[in-house]
Amino acid sequence: MDLAYIPSPSTGVINLGPIPLRGYAFCIILGVFVAVWLGNKRWIARGGTAGTVADIAVWAVPFGLVGGRLYHVITDYQLYFSEGENWVDAFKIWEGGLGIWGAIALGAVGAWIGCRRRGIALPAYADAIAPGIVFAQAIGRWGNWFNQELYGKPTDLPWALEISESGNRVAGLYHPTFLYESLWCVGVGFLVIWADRRFKLGHGRAFALYVAAYCVGRAWIEYMRVDEAHHILGLRLNVWTAILVFLLAVVYIVVSARVRPGREEIVEPRSQKAAEAAEAAGDAGDAGDTEKDAAEDAAEEAPKDAAEDAGAVSEDASRDASPDGKKDASEEADGAERGAGTAAKG
Repeated sequence: MDLAYIPSPSTGVINLGPIPLRGYAFCIILGVFVAVWLGNKRWIARGGTAGTVADIAVWAVPFGLVGGRLYHVITDYQLYFSEGENWVDAFKIWEGGLGIWGAIALGAVGAWIGCRRRGIALPAYADAIAPGIVFAQAIGRWGNWFNQELYGKPTDLPWALEISESGNRVAGLYHPTFLYESLWCVGVGFLVIWADRRFKLGHGRAFALYVAAYCVGRAWIEYMRVDEAHHILGLRLNVWTAILVFLLAVVYIVVSARVRPGREEIVEPRSQKAAEAAEAAGDAGDAGDTEKDAAEDAAEEAPKDAAEDAGAVSEDASRDASPDGKKDASEEADGAERGAGTAAKG
């Protein structure tokens, strides 16, 4: 008798009146919100402006959803295009089925378009949103729990996942690989945040670290899964994909560190120009204040100087009008007459 296990939801849909709220879609939306929120905080801390991450996400998210769905449909085409299957189901994204490899690849194309429109380098943007993306993956994996999919081999562990019988599912207790991957993603997110603070990762290396670390976990978790998948040389296709992407990410980190060491000083040219303009405006304002103060000082001193000059003139005039002043003038006149008489005699 099993005393402990993780129960699965009886349904993946909650009806809010006429509106169906699907657990899978809700987890995806919540994950996108967390990714944008955390990415915005990290972008601002790097010197960018608020709102830039969300503006670029408007391009990246739709591209990522399309890419994720395309990867899933292409790699599991038999689920939609084989005999007895309905190809229309390929468009029912709410029923599950998003490949992270396609989501990241095509999402990067959307992010590149958004970055070019704002004059931003894609690697700097990728570094800022890397932890948010992997936390979004951790949340999104709970959508698989709602749909009772992506579980592992049978197990009797206390944290086994209960799966009910339906369609191609066999009732039983299985490894909760969705939970393993969710917890792994949380660990990767904190690893990237720590390494970025410790080593000042730049030029896309924080994003590459996220990719490499995620691939390590995805490889062993993928190996535990029992859902239908294509195999190459005895390994599931996604295991080979994880190995290849891991190698590419490691090579990028090594080469990038040698070619472009350090971290970008300016991540958003527009914000830098705005800061310089604000600084210039501040300097101009200080100069204006200095001129204003000088003018006010001159205005205050002018009446005072004029009053002093007027007082001096008045004092001279009063002195001239005094009896002594008159006496001095009379003496000067007598002296002039005597001088004139002497000159006449000579």
